[in-house]
Amino acid sequence: MSKLRVGLLFGGRSGEHEVSIKSARAIAKALSAEQNTSKYEILPFYIQKDGRWLAGEAPQKVLGTGSPLLESEQSISEAQTLSKWQYPSQVAEVDVWFPILHGPNGEDGTIQGLLTLMQVPFVGSGVLGSAVGMDKIAMKMAFEQAGLAQVKYKAVTRAQVWSNPCVFPKLCDDIEAALGYPAFVKPANLGSSVGIAKVRSRQELEAALDSAASYDRRLVVEAGVVAREVECAVLGNDQPQASVIGEITYDSDFYDYETKYTEGRADLLIPAPLPDAIARQIQDMALQAFAAVDAAGLARVDFFYVEATQEVLINEINTLPGFTATSMYPQLWAHSGVSFPELVDRLIQLALERHSPS
Repeated sequence: MSKLRVGLLFGGRSGEHEVSIKSARAIAKALSAEQNTSKYEILPFYIQKDGRWLAGEAPQKVLGTGSPLLESEQSISEAQTLSKWQYPSQVAEVDVWFPILHGPNGEDGTIQGLLTLMQVPFVGSGVLGSAVGMDKIAMKMAFEQAGLAQVKYKAVTRAQVWSNPCVFPKLCDDIEAALGYPAFVKPANLGSSVGIAKVRSRQELEAALDSAASYDRRLVVEAGVVAREVECAVLGNDQPQASVIGEITYDSDFYDYETKYTEGRADLLIPAPLPDAIARQIQDMALQAFAAVDAAGLARVDFFYVEATQEVLINEINTLPGFTATSMYPQLWAHSGVSFPELVDRLIQLALERHSPS
């Protein structure tokens, strides 16, 4: 029986390019594990920051070094002669895609649309689930429709922030009245805490809105809450399963980009020390969120647990979470009895299952 050729798609045009490389290296190692090596052949594809796809020696080099390809090294690939809008011939050889592109142009439905047009199975959510899961405003609306409790929020557009000077003060008045301080200002479509600011005053609110508007045309402002931050991993398609619960602890003011990606700044507690009833509630809400956005394959769902009131509030869903060996998603499944190589195998099988006409 011939091996299944897995197109490992990584890199990308977002600010999470380097995180994608780390995730791809871990997945490539898992596909090369003893229980998988007889089943799968890896065909790596590296998307440069300018959007150009490379195959062959170039992605192998990136996977080996763990670093983005430098311009001086690009000549090692035959695909270097291709334009931005051409794809390496090896694309036609792929049996199933494993996209591990984080952030915009990777988990927002764009690459999923391209892979759908290729009519080849791929790991993870489709266009709808990816797009809704990426846009924090659409996501919150889906959660609200599903009856999932969440923090108070206000949706804002860049046009409102950068509009007539008479409009902006009224906008800030409305946000202050609805949410109070502290609050969090976020671009709606960026991952990894990029562009997020915690604000405690009118002056900080105005500055944060202006800054966030430079990242995205859609913004969201959320009320601050004193709570523990817990997460649950979901695996499956139409009958998904929820993992044990994990908790993130840190000493910084909030879980910003630096805290998230600086070694030693945050700790993961798995399983999280929670009452059994609360853990079950979080798992149930994670599955509801998964269905609400029409996710598939995998997702990590983040929550606030307000210990003082025993209240669980959903924060967000990530349909293509970090996938390094130390990332929360695979660690949650490892503590749930699913090893990293087995997890990768199951995700590929779920992709094939979802693509099957039956």
